[in-house]
Amino acid sequence: MEEILGCGHSSEVDNILSDERYQTLKLFTSVFGVGPKTAEKWYRGGLRSFSGVLAEPGIHLNRMQQSGFLHYGDISRAVSKAEAQALGSIIDEAVHAVTPDAVLVLTGGFRRGKEFGHDVDFIVTTPQRGWEENLLTNVLSRLKKQGILLFSEYQASTLDISKLPSYRFEAMDHFAKCFLILRLEGSQVEGGLQGAEGDNRSWRAVRVDLVSPPLDHYAFALLGWTGSRQFGRDLRRFARLERRMLLDNHALYDKTKKEFLTATSEKDIFDHLGL
Repeated sequence: MEEILGCGHSSEVDNILSDERYQTLKLFTSVFGVGPKTAEKWYRGGLRSFSGVLAEPGIHLNRMQQSGFLHYGDISRAVSKAEAQALGSIIDEAVHAVTPDAVLVLTGGFRRGKEFGHDVDFIVTTPQRGWEENLLTNVLSRLKKQGILLFSEYQASTLDISKLPSYRFEAMDHFAKCFLILRLEGSQVEGGLQGAEGDNRSWRAVRVDLVSPPLDHYAFALLGWTGSRQFGRDLRRFARLERRMLLDNHALYDKTKKEFLTATSEKDIFDHLGL
């Protein structure tokens, strides 16, 4: 800390950032579908570049990783708010064609007012409990028929109410969700695409996540997926230490009263927490 205050930087941090292992793992995990464990395995195998990974006969990429490499140039590039809004219109039309009373909300950094992001996250739900899972698969079918679905991986809900509350925070919640790569046409974006220099295509690929919680968990999912990560960590810590409550993307549990607290909006959650 003294070094940062005196010189404006930390030699220890500088060494880590320039470290070959750090740089390589950062490169590999920038690929859609490549997590820390896979990146570490590739690094320990002597690989240091994308070309090395793709030329290695012993590596068998899964569908997600194949799409990650195929569309790397696009999905590693920032997504503008205008592009996110254009995707919102496309998905909104598909969602409401399936279920007219569905609720669709843009979350993540764009909901917090950011102008750019790395992907686009949406939460979608319906008033009818249980319909949220069929909703996602039907939306995928519509997107596929439109010819804009470049990749999709659907994960069914693993939500088990009997296992709540969770005393250990999990990075990924248990709601039904889809990880997508969609084709976005420039003509659909106000002001045009966020294109790379020299790229004359009329479209680009964009990463999109759809998350579908049951309506009674919607407020908690919305709060969690809106972020930021630091805000979420601080809020969960406050709930646990100051209010003796357990908060995550699924629910808010009062350990003193030994009961779940209901919420239909983020305001309800903050009211429960006294914020």
